[in-house]
Amino acid sequence: MAGVRALGVLSRLSARRYALLNEIKTTHVNYEIKGDVAVVRINDPNSKVNTLSIQMQKEMSEVMKEVWENNAVQSAVLISSKPGCFIAGADINMIQACKSAEEVTALSEGGQKMFELIEKSPKPIVAAINGSCLGGGLEFAIACQYRIATKSKKTVLGTPEVMLGLLPGAGGTQRLPKMVGLPNAFDMMLTGRNIRADKAKKMGLVHQLVDPLGPGLKSPEERTIEYLEEIAVDYARGITNKKIPLRKEKGMMQKVQDYIMSFELVRNQIYKTVHGKVMKQSKGLYPAPLKIIECVKTGVEQGPVAGYLAESQNFGQLAKTPESGALIGLYHGQVACKKNRFGTPQREVKTLAILGAGLMGAGIAQVSVDKGVNTILKDTTVPGLARGQQQVFKGLNDKTKKKSITSFERDSILSNLTGQLDYSGFDKADMVIEAVFEDINIKHAVLKEVEAVSEIVKCSSLSFLGCAK
Repeated sequence: MAGVRALGVLSRLSARRYALLNEIKTTHVNYEIKGDVAVVRINDPNSKVNTLSIQMQKEMSEVMKEVWENNAVQSAVLISSKPGCFIAGADINMIQACKSAEEVTALSEGGQKMFELIEKSPKPIVAAINGSCLGGGLEFAIACQYRIATKSKKTVLGTPEVMLGLLPGAGGTQRLPKMVGLPNAFDMMLTGRNIRADKAKKMGLVHQLVDPLGPGLKSPEERTIEYLEEIAVDYARGITNKKIPLRKEKGMMQKVQDYIMSFELVRNQIYKTVHGKVMKQSKGLYPAPLKIIECVKTGVEQGPVAGYLAESQNFGQLAKTPESGALIGLYHGQVACKKNRFGTPQREVKTLAILGAGLMGAGIAQVSVDKGVNTILKDTTVPGLARGQQQVFKGLNDKTKKKSITSFERDSILSNLTGQLDYSGFDKADMVIEAVFEDINIKHAVLKEVEAVSEIVKCSSLSFLGCAK
């Protein structure tokens, strides 16, 4: 990448000139030496999340070069200073700025070379993961020698590139199969689904898990990051002192699986099965999944040189397809819809009241209670109210079945929901949402009723919409 090519130029800069450069440009990467361990911290000052931009890669290359040249440093820890985000992936704008497929291919090759240096680091690097570790972020993490992750809800690992019509272009199609096996690697790359930390450990994506901390003198997020850093530093020293092995001895089941996968006939059957499923689901209209299969197969059957070449070339070609352009446009649209364009609310919503327990009302209630908002769900009949409450329970219970949340967490979230047939508590509600049957006369009647008991509604702009007159 441009950042990697700039490494040689930066290394020749004088200390004074490099200091001036840092004063002018924002710093994405910094490091601190703790004894014999270098703690490398990532923090994009211009974004809520860390992305692998050209600037970040340039600074990371320079920092790692200094770490490797420092004889006092025996190992390193890679960690994010942002709560809830390790690295969310590559900078999409960087890819879109390329004029041709060849330019995108060069970006991919630069990423491959950078992570190859990380993988072959003479000093062990521990990736301390808290929050989203996706796309290029995961490719960075799996290039490190050891990975530790927090058991937080926000900690997820995945390769969502296929959702943008792309493929993991910085070595992901080559490293993942070796790390988690062909079936698991295909499942991750072809679906783009996120993997929770506990499952990631079972798969072999991470080596150790760390429990997040609760509130104290600092916020839970700050305490968790500090604690994760302490644990990671200890593990880095343990690896250097040979007290912590980098590789876990394989069990009998894993050895049997490796033996079975050594047969070309078995591997070909996996390629055939996966290809068939992709064609059935996509009708061949999306090129990215098929290119992912091609890259993995090339690397496994022809070796890493051919595999990395296929990955970078296919990445460049996919980035300039109309399918990828459309999917990236859809992604930007989703991001724009999530942004608050209306400014800071005058009043924090701690209690929400919903009129109507139908499909819409119950859906709003489920999202609200999941965010910890005390929610009143009102309907006019017992059967209607029961259906709405059951819908909320089912949505949360499905998460329990998928082990996204525990049964205790489900019940705790449900405790925020109050179902009722009257307007009690509406006078204390910070917001009232109307979600009754689509009949203008019914809406008028309901709003008149709630205006009589809620100052919020009486003083709101509902009448401006023409609903209360």
